[in-house]
Amino acid sequence: MGGEVLPRLVCIRCESVGLGHLLGLLRSGKGRSEQHQGRESAVAGDRRRRALGVALAVPLAAALLGQAPAQALVPYVFLPQQRELNEAGMGIAQAAARLLRLGQADDAARLAELTVRLLPSEPLGWILLAEARVRSGEPDLALVALSRAKRLDPGNAGIWFAEGSLELRKNRPAQALPLLRRGLELDPRNAGAHFDLGNTQLLLRQPNLALRSYEQAAKLRPGFWEAINNQGLVLFEAGRSEDALQRWRQVLKIKPDVAETSLAVAAVLNGRGPGDQREALRLAQQALAEDPNYVLDSYRKEQLWGERLQAATRLLLARPELKPNVDRANANAGSERDQDGP
Repeated sequence: MGGEVLPRLVCIRCESVGLGHLLGLLRSGKGRSEQHQGRESAVAGDRRRRALGVALAVPLAAALLGQAPAQALVPYVFLPQQRELNEAGMGIAQAAARLLRLGQADDAARLAELTVRLLPSEPLGWILLAEARVRSGEPDLALVALSRAKRLDPGNAGIWFAEGSLELRKNRPAQALPLLRRGLELDPRNAGAHFDLGNTQLLLRQPNLALRSYEQAAKLRPGFWEAINNQGLVLFEAGRSEDALQRWRQVLKIKPDVAETSLAVAAVLNGRGPGDQREALRLAQQALAEDPNYVLDSYRKEQLWGERLQAATRLLLARPELKPNVDRANANAGSERDQDGP
């Protein structure tokens, strides 16, 4: 790991007793006169014998006196056990999860990165890292983390769902489709995954399959107004305006202030009798005040509105009675969208 501080190694140079003296005695006596070489050679031999005796006697004496000979210092490095690493990693993961709940995605990502360094084989750390990356606006890095988590825990349906949702968010429905289907094989009663599957199928121009997925999502989760709303989108494009209107009115009973649904109902009622037109104007004004982004064709397209509904909405917003509301919505649309984030 980068930034590791290694222990300073202390090197102590140990010399044997009399070693320097012995080396001096072993040097040849060049420059001496030849008549003294024999005598000096005998003296040198005697000195060597005495020095060697001393060198051997010192450690022996130390052993007899109970003293160990001098040794170099060996540094001690603490190596934590795996259990301690696991406990530390899980504690850091819990801290990362708390930061995510508090909305501190960048700090959570840093802790999650530390978790996966300590516990690279633990899927939870990679899942937390992916979630933090998503909230930090880094979907590509989130996909990398999810891919690693999926290899570690391929039976976890939530990982497949999360990866599929990210692919859908990046407008890659063809890549999202097999991921969501595999997740639903593992967890067939996940309402949110059925809803994402419906959105994927709608983007892939499979409206009949999308309708079934939305219906299954609403069946599994009562009050799932987003799934009911999107049933209306499919039905209206199929020419079943009354069925679509019934779904949308059901949504407004569950959640009366849904801008998307209010504007869709207004678009349907706009071409009808005076009473319906008055309701259409009221709902359109309410929708544009609630979420000005719906004044934009491009934004409605992102919300999977089909061309028939788009055309009906353009006719509605062109009415002179709505001009002040439309102008105000156009002025506020971009800023409110930026505040919501990606």
